[in-house]
Amino acid sequence: MTLTANTVLSPADFLTHWQGHRALTRRVIEAFPEEQLFTFTPAPPMRPFGEMAVELYFVGEMTLTGLSTGQWPEPDWASGPRDKATLLGAWDTLTQRLEAELPGVQAEVFSRVHHLPWGAMPGWVAAIYAVDNEIHHRGQGYVYLRALGIEPPTFYER
Repeated sequence: MTLTANTVLSPADFLTHWQGHRALTRRVIEAFPEEQLFTFTPAPPMRPFGEMAVELYFVGEMTLTGLSTGQWPEPDWASGPRDKATLLGAWDTLTQRLEAELPGVQAEVFSRVHHLPWGAMPGWVAAIYAVDNEIHHRGQGYVYLRALGIEPPTFYER
């Protein structure tokens, strides 16, 4: 599959879409009390939302790096932030990197097959996966917030 002038989303449109999701996920992270972001789970063995948010950060970072450089090294999952301020700082840094670097990714990179830690796929599939994974885990975060008695951010305000 190749990207052409008939592509539904341009790389710039995709960036806007992804950044909207990232902004909403950031608000979900912010809504968690510090002491429960990395500890609370309503249904063990489900992970705390902070761990899921670190995964989202790493998948996003790996995707941007992979699309930009062609290198897709598996993240060191255990090395991620373990407190709210550090997670939000890393999140914001990646948001800035996406804004600066993703527009420079050539369209053909999205159609090229890349070798990710979990299999070979076109760049656009990897990029969409990063967003889909974020939506999935953010939904879990909404359930967790409600279980804590906290109203989550309005989901459609991206």
